[in-house]
Amino acid sequence: MKHHHRLGSIFMLITIHTVLPGIVSAFTSTSNHNRYQATTIQPLQTSLHYSAINIEEEASRDIQSFEEWALYNGIQRADGFQLVFEDIDGFLDVSAYTTQDMPAGSDVLYIPNEMILSSTKAMEEFGRIPEAEQLLRDAGYESEIRHYYLMLKILSELDKGENSPYYLYFNSLPRYFANGASMTLFCYTCIPPLVASLCKEERARLNNLQIKRPVQFISNEVKGDAELWKWVFQIVYTRAFNANDGSLNIIPMGDYFNHGTENEIWSTYDEAGNCYVQTTTKDVPANSPLRMSYGDATNPSFLLARYGFLDETSPATFCKILPSHITQEMKDLGYAHNRMLFYKDTGEVSEEVYDILLYMALGEMDTSVQQKFYQAHMQADYATKQAIHEMYTPQTMQKLSEHIETFLGELEALEKKGEYGGKVAAEDHPRLPLVLRHNEFVRQTFLTVRSVQGLDQNSYV
Repeated sequence: MKHHHRLGSIFMLITIHTVLPGIVSAFTSTSNHNRYQATTIQPLQTSLHYSAINIEEEASRDIQSFEEWALYNGIQRADGFQLVFEDIDGFLDVSAYTTQDMPAGSDVLYIPNEMILSSTKAMEEFGRIPEAEQLLRDAGYESEIRHYYLMLKILSELDKGENSPYYLYFNSLPRYFANGASMTLFCYTCIPPLVASLCKEERARLNNLQIKRPVQFISNEVKGDAELWKWVFQIVYTRAFNANDGSLNIIPMGDYFNHGTENEIWSTYDEAGNCYVQTTTKDVPANSPLRMSYGDATNPSFLLARYGFLDETSPATFCKILPSHITQEMKDLGYAHNRMLFYKDTGEVSEEVYDILLYMALGEMDTSVQQKFYQAHMQADYATKQAIHEMYTPQTMQKLSEHIETFLGELEALEKKGEYGGKVAAEDHPRLPLVLRHNEFVRQTFLTVRSVQGLDQNSYV
């Protein structure tokens, strides 16, 4: 799974034509694993961290050895399945592609259960840690308990160094991330408030999941390495997905699929816990990416904060209307980030946006009409609701115009701040280019809406 979104640039296929003799499964013989790595891995750069894996952002990723490791541990790939390289912002991104036609319902990957890193397996292996779980509950992160145990599993394997059967897999993973947990405080000040709050939540989540004291089965050196915890956090939160049995799983090779609004693949498990990846209900032509969904395609803000890429295929985005107080009546009318949408290509505005804007305008003019409008909505009296809309169309459109112009002004200020920061300290804020691309993406969406809705700067303001 990637930490950047594919932008469609030139890529390079990685194909393994030969294999080394005398290599057996890393899960059956540590000595054979050591012999394998000695013949395929180049010396690592020096790392200041307590791990055999160099986690510095500039460290190289050994993809070829990982592919060979996967082959000899039972991962099966369809003809045409390939991993491809792409340079994004100076860092290597790797993702899945097909060089052959794949009909709908075709098998793409098979990953045996014993290869899968699982939160459920980790809980069984280590036992539950009540003190850590209670700390997570107290901090409001009960839903992250599975993530925590999966982090502990990876840390325990890293503690084994080159003796871990997952060593070659870990050495293939990205070191550089551009999501909320990796941004600088300055980056937060250069991005709109909603996205900034999501990014800060990721940083808070990282800080709260570093519960070390009650963990007895990991060395003090590894437990005390804050940067290693951060890297493991990034791996878990960008590469793990829910399984059928409620576990949180990381699936080697099955974690190299890009996100896409259009999904070409999906995954399932058999009764033994083996994972099968197949194409969806549509044919996939040769020379196409193989993509899955990381989340709501109309919520690029979440995808940026969690995964660190800009989803330019997203058809719509939250309209950024942020009232000082959101009432239950507003929620009933449809106030939600996944319903209050501006459409990027068409310039259309969702019905919920118009409803909320009219409700807010009526609250300033006539609360009795405001309540009549609300009751009409709740009673599905669309004739009355539409009549009120038509009566107050100028006021609704004025609210929309004011919001668009205000937000465009805020984006302009953020752009100037970001450009200044990039010039004076680019090396300190390597995620700034992504932040600025995000802001431009939102700006273009707002400009399209303004144009399509006939809202030039003087129409209603």
